[in-house]
Amino acid sequence: MRRDVLDLRAFYASPLGRAAREMLGRKVEEAWGDARGLDVLGLGYATPFLDKARTQARRVVAAMPAAQGVEVWPSGGANAATLVEETALPFPNAMFDRILAVHALEEADDPGAVLREIWRVMAPSGRLIVAVASRDGLWAGAEGTPFGHGRPFSRHQLEALLREADLEPAGWTRALYAPPLGVAARWAEGFEQVGARLWPRFAGLILMEAVKQTFAVKPRGSRARVRVFAPGVLAPSPGGPAPVRTAPVRKAPGTLNAARPLEPSIPGPSFKP
Repeated sequence: MRRDVLDLRAFYASPLGRAAREMLGRKVEEAWGDARGLDVLGLGYATPFLDKARTQARRVVAAMPAAQGVEVWPSGGANAATLVEETALPFPNAMFDRILAVHALEEADDPGAVLREIWRVMAPSGRLIVAVASRDGLWAGAEGTPFGHGRPFSRHQLEALLREADLEPAGWTRALYAPPLGVAARWAEGFEQVGARLWPRFAGLILMEAVKQTFAVKPRGSRARVRVFAPGVLAPSPGGPAPVRTAPVRKAPGTLNAARPLEPSIPGPSFKP
């Protein structure tokens, strides 16, 4: 069962949630860079990490699962959030250049089906970032945070799940080295720097980037009957020598009927790159 959207909003409004938002959002910005002119989708509860993309991208949509609930986002502007069925997204094929999935897989009934639907709406050159609770981290057992609910993943489990959905992992990193305690929020930056060096395995989150696998279809040849025409045998003429062929006599110029002028061709559509 998914966490309610009100619980998620309350967590990210707390000091510990703001620290998690800062650490995770920084990783996403480092991986994606400038999203100018791109179409971006946030699936699950990704709105805390989409603020920068919203100011740059051509289109940003926050899709929230029906079992979780939806909230108006962003506040103070035109709503860009929608309630969706996570395995049947209401978007056309190959629409989004960037997709961020946070709180999307851990509590999904069928994570593989969610990733296959992500594959469908991702552009051929698109990039996906999935953030999940790490099986070895302290956050996976912290029920006071959203990352302590549902199933955590190891790196190899997440890689296998992505490949089953025809998504090829392209890189991964970790985040949230601070313990999931409110008193540790003020030192989250220090924990992030020291933990990456001393205890990287015990990070709270795994972030993995994947690209879409596309397969070219090679047409199969088919056999077809070929009609072969054999040249006929010329029979000798029964009587006398063969008649001599003479070249046709051409009339002087101007005696033939004037040919009908060609009609101007209608230009076809021009193909733009």
